[in-house]
Amino acid sequence: MEVHAHTHTPRKKWTHYFWEFLMLFLAVFCGFLAEYQLEHKIEKDRGKELAKSLYEDLKNDSVVVTLKVQNRIKQENALLYLGDYFKDSSLTQVSKTFTLNFYYGLLFRSPAIFEPRTVVLEQLKNSGSLRYFKNVDLQRLISDLSVAIQNVNDRQALENSLRIEYLNPLIIQHHDYNFEMIIRKRRQTDIFSVIKDYENSNEIIPFYFKAIEKFDKIRAINIMSFYSLSGMESTRTVHLKRYMDLNAELLKLLRNKYHLE
Repeated sequence: MEVHAHTHTPRKKWTHYFWEFLMLFLAVFCGFLAEYQLEHKIEKDRGKELAKSLYEDLKNDSVVVTLKVQNRIKQENALLYLGDYFKDSSLTQVSKTFTLNFYYGLLFRSPAIFEPRTVVLEQLKNSGSLRYFKNVDLQRLISDLSVAIQNVNDRQALENSLRIEYLNPLIIQHHDYNFEMIIRKRRQTDIFSVIKDYENSNEIIPFYFKAIEKFDKIRAINIMSFYSLSGMESTRTVHLKRYMDLNAELLKLLRNKYHLE
């Protein structure tokens, strides 16, 4: 009978298993740390990218809103001029100054309308990207700015409804559209540039206030005063100012935190 010899593998010490476990643990742990660091870097880079985009939007809007506020003040002053004029001046032959204020006060709307850029802001809110901004003050300011923009939009919508209901009928009844057709033929461009050129020129084109016999000056003065004081001025001094303050504060914080220019 053939006898087979059995070989016996030496038994491993517990320290061998310990080192195997330790090496495996360190490999997994280092992989976890590397993945965590990579994810942290991606979030940091994404946060800086969003901050830069938001900063550019805010910087551009800060210039635009300043111009819109200036246009609003001009429109408010034009409405006040018209109100004073209607109290005791003749409408049978109006001056060039009256004509210009008629346009700036009653006819022009878009030069005073502020439409802020909200694409990046909406992305931050709706996609959860706001988490990339770890700074609590930054998150608070972005939230407050969103509310301020909504309030500005609501106020401007209210102004538009007042314009449609009260100002437009006044314009339709008394505006000299023949004057506008004449002045538009002088230059093929937008009416705002046309009137600006006319204001800066020495030319005088007759403007005839229509339907004088149907003009209710008390009602007209009240309408313009209400639109100017309760509408435009209130939006400018409360809601647009709030937006401008938040815009400036947010720009400063983004500049300091992300070293933006």
